[in-house]
Amino acid sequence: MITDTYTDYSIEQILALTAIPSPSGYTHKAIKYLFDKLSEMGYQPYTTRKKALLCDLGGEGEPLLLAAHVDTLGAMVRSIKGNGRLRLTWIGGFAGNFVENENVTIITRDGREYTGTIHLVHAAAHTSRETDSMSRNDVNLEVIIDEVVKSEADVMALGIRNGDIIAFDPRTIYTSSGFIKSRHLDDKASAGILVGLAKWIKDEGIVLKRRVYIMFTPYEEVGHGASSGIPDDTVEMISVDMGAIGDDLKTDVYKVSICAKDSGGPYDYEIVSQLIATADKHKLDYAVDIYPYYGSDVEASLRAGYDLRHGLIGPGVFASHSYERTHKSAIENTLKLIAAYIIPDA
Repeated sequence: MITDTYTDYSIEQILALTAIPSPSGYTHKAIKYLFDKLSEMGYQPYTTRKKALLCDLGGEGEPLLLAAHVDTLGAMVRSIKGNGRLRLTWIGGFAGNFVENENVTIITRDGREYTGTIHLVHAAAHTSRETDSMSRNDVNLEVIIDEVVKSEADVMALGIRNGDIIAFDPRTIYTSSGFIKSRHLDDKASAGILVGLAKWIKDEGIVLKRRVYIMFTPYEEVGHGASSGIPDDTVEMISVDMGAIGDDLKTDVYKVSICAKDSGGPYDYEIVSQLIATADKHKLDYAVDIYPYYGSDVEASLRAGYDLRHGLIGPGVFASHSYERTHKSAIENTLKLIAAYIIPDA
């Protein structure tokens, strides 16, 4: 079985990735980080025209693709208000109250960066009785920039324009008790796990019994991450994404979650069964769950017409699309499940 060294390494990569802003459409820095990391290990990663990153980990026969996404939720400047504040438009799907009072970075097209905070348009409880009742949406929330700006002209003088990216502060914390608290664990937790898997294969000289690719996609949060660029010989694809927690689901922040069905329908029966059997054999802490409001990269591939067997697993993540939370144990269980699945005697 894969050792704890690679769990710790995976967590190092998760922490590094959460520090890199990468809302959908602005993922090039995260992709470059992964490209450089895999190249340092001795692999030969490459990017698609759509700027997904692919890497062949070796092996022959029955090619399997493991996909995680590096794009995150975020926002974009919709317009500049006359008072020097910014109206937002969301990138990805989330509730506005999840980002109220969040610190952000505004990134201009020429690379300048400015900080700011998302507030209600009537933010002060001492001056407005509407603070409790106002809808938290892209009309009532705005960005106040940390610069002396009082007009649209002042903002434009900074180089800020409509369409500029707004990245949320990840606020990443790794506690001594093993909890990881951060925005964007969806899906940088699993991206870090796949980097850890790649390092294990290379460091230990693992001989793969089948060809294994890993893929990091740039547009999953907006629905078309893995709709192109899949290697032609791929016969099986597993999305390695977050395990949803809530309601009557059994997944928690210590488990690897195996998804049997989400909003796109059931996953491949044989793959789900094999993942369960593998988790049982290796005595992993896992749950099998239904995610009612969830879609994955592999579904984008199926809708694009790829003929693939498909599955979905991931570490349990609490408070999805908000300030998320998981634990080292979930990272470990997910990494071990993947390793044992691709190499039954791992």
